[in-house]
Amino acid sequence: MRRLVIFAATVALSTVPALANGHGGDAPPPPKPEATSAPAKVVLTKQGPKLVDLKGMTLYYYERDTTGKTSNCNGKCTESWVPLSATADAKAVGDFTVISRNDGSKMWAYRYRPLYTSPADKAPGDANGNATTLQWRIARPDE
Repeated sequence: MRRLVIFAATVALSTVPALANGHGGDAPPPPKPEATSAPAKVVLTKQGPKLVDLKGMTLYYYERDTTGKTSNCNGKCTESWVPLSATADAKAVGDFTVISRNDGSKMWAYRYRPLYTSPADKAPGDANGNATTLQWRIARPDE
């Protein structure tokens, strides 16, 4: 009987701190995970899957962007190819990374290839930018 009382007292005393921490004790709440979402998504088309921005506009990459650290489309080039801009505090998410541009702004890259939209695309799903030159390609998740 004495062993039972000692056992019961030990169990009771060991559960008090656990209950106190879960119900208004001094322990701080766990940190909240950062709510970071990808800047683009994959859509399926007749030509296969492609990347689009969050508005549904087709994303492209430039074949001369090979280092994964910079964009070779600057100045006048950005009038025809609009960089997929990122906020100054944006963080990498999955296969999406953030790179710095020549002007100091940030832009998104997919698997280290900077991403752009084309003003030739007027509506979600358009892919008119692909036909303008062979150096620009539709960004696809398998590339």
